[in-house]
Amino acid sequence: MNENAALLPWVVIRQDDKDNRYRVGRFATKDEAEKTAEGLDASGHQRLYCVERVGQGLPQP
Repeated sequence: MNENAALLPWVVIRQDDKDNRYRVGRFATKDEAEKTAEGLDASGHQRLYCVERVGQGLPQP
């Protein structure tokens, strides 16, 4: 695990209606990441925002 992953272990992932997934941001706490995901979900677009710990979902650089 690199230094960035240790400091910012939580990521918000956007998944669109075609199942494409994109990392939106990295956060120090799960609570910060969840609040960001909830705010983005409230926009009403056909996208899903979820919170994952680094190493759980998308490969990390």
